[in-house]
Amino acid sequence: MRPLVVFFLISVMAVRVPWPMNLMADETGLNFEALSLDDARAVELPALERYTARDGRALGYRHYPSNSCIALVLVHGSGTESRYLAPLARSIASADAATVYTPDLRGHGPAPHRRGDVDYIEQPGDDLVDLVAHIRARRDSIERVVLGGHSSGAGLVVRLAERQDMPPVDGVLLLAPYLGHDAPTTRRNSGGWASPNLFKILPLALINRLGVTAFNGARVLDFAMPATHRDGSETLSYSFRMMAGLSPTDFKAGLKAMKAPLLLLAGSDDEALFADRFEAVVRPLSPHMTLRIVEGVSHLGIVRDEEAARAVRQWLTSLAP
Repeated sequence: MRPLVVFFLISVMAVRVPWPMNLMADETGLNFEALSLDDARAVELPALERYTARDGRALGYRHYPSNSCIALVLVHGSGTESRYLAPLARSIASADAATVYTPDLRGHGPAPHRRGDVDYIEQPGDDLVDLVAHIRARRDSIERVVLGGHSSGAGLVVRLAERQDMPPVDGVLLLAPYLGHDAPTTRRNSGGWASPNLFKILPLALINRLGVTAFNGARVLDFAMPATHRDGSETLSYSFRMMAGLSPTDFKAGLKAMKAPLLLLAGSDDEALFADRFEAVVRPLSPHMTLRIVEGVSHLGIVRDEEAARAVRQWLTSLAP
């Protein structure tokens, strides 16, 4: 028993010590120029609508209506919020390929309750389940639901697929999916985008296995967003529970659990991921996957590329009853 007490005390001390962040940020990071602000402003941006999560918190999402009977819930990546997905969402909806919903994840967006943090690890997944239920309850014309995400938003979808209570869906869309820090498809520190504090992450992961979650609000992850692309809505750091909630626990189990049609798109020039590894890593787990590697496209560029958008629209149209 004494070794466990000593281990626990050492872990708590490690979490509480103000270790410096950006311990391993020696890579180049992501190319944010791929997200043209002018293009984003040119797209009509819907106002944030609200739904009520199971804890009573009102959370925001943007709604891009169409005449389609398919609803696509598309989740943004780490450090950002739903606005950068507007050009892709509008191109899908305007082609009547799907009605698109882009949520601002809890802890993100213009005015979150606690930026970069949640109440518990599984809360981002719970919020996504609640949004799907909200959409189904409000839209009688919806006959198909597709879950999708970009980067860690796709990681959340994979994590949710591991759970027994994931709502039934008719398709899964993964755009440059983050499958976890230890996945063969992930570059070290996501190519310099993410700076993890291992002095805190490792002790927290260990004491969580012992059922101790009191310190999960500790800041453990920073993001290298250029100052020129910040406007106050960015989320530059995550707590342990936020980081864990957007990362697959076991990406292999999550992908195996996906029985619906799956479209995976990545750019050949992805700075955060090894795009050429998705075939070998994902195909054995998801034989039904449709995989497209778009030449010359970066990690962020995949959501702004017309070839990628066309592939998404065609795939969604094929899911219509």
